[in-house]
Amino acid sequence: MKIIVFGATGGTGKEFVKQALEAGHYVTAFVRTPSKLSVDHERLNMIHGDALNKNDVDQAIEGHEAVVSCLGAAGLKPSTVLEEMLQNIVLAMQKHGLRRILYVASAGIYKEIPGFLGWMSQRILKNVLEDHRRAVNTIIAAELNYTIARPMRLDDGEVTKEYRSTEGVIPEKGKRINRGDVAHFLLTALEEEKWMRETVGLAN
Repeated sequence: MKIIVFGATGGTGKEFVKQALEAGHYVTAFVRTPSKLSVDHERLNMIHGDALNKNDVDQAIEGHEAVVSCLGAAGLKPSTVLEEMLQNIVLAMQKHGLRRILYVASAGIYKEIPGFLGWMSQRILKNVLEDHRRAVNTIIAAELNYTIARPMRLDDGEVTKEYRSTEGVIPEKGKRINRGDVAHFLLTALEEEKWMRETVGLAN
């Protein structure tokens, strides 16, 4: 499969690129800073671009079969960066006839984390969660074949396959998950056509 990955230089993005290549896929890494992705592989193509640039995104997406977004927020201040980037991605997908997109958001975008942890996440990450939520709404409104991953706190770490996934809510008492396991979830959902048009909470 020909997959384009946005946010390929982040922790989860790097893990997804690695796992997708190991699984035999052709991967295009759309990156703003190519030097941050030190991977050399015959099935890896790297495109230097900015997801806020509509033309960059449009040209990069053509010819692919699926889009994976591991894009991160710009910071804790109010921002519409994620929403704007996803608007560009969605428009390009519609133009070139792509239907499948997998997006890494965050647990808490629907205020679904219970108790004190949920209260703290809304207090500290309010602006990040709002931007992710608007980006997710952009994807859903476009009626694409989406899978939205909503992981709990991301830890650096490789695949354990010992994680839980639940539609809508977060896994009971879930607090964290390895980036490698989030990437594994994305790749499994893509290859096996699982979790179609669903938002999925992830935690160990």
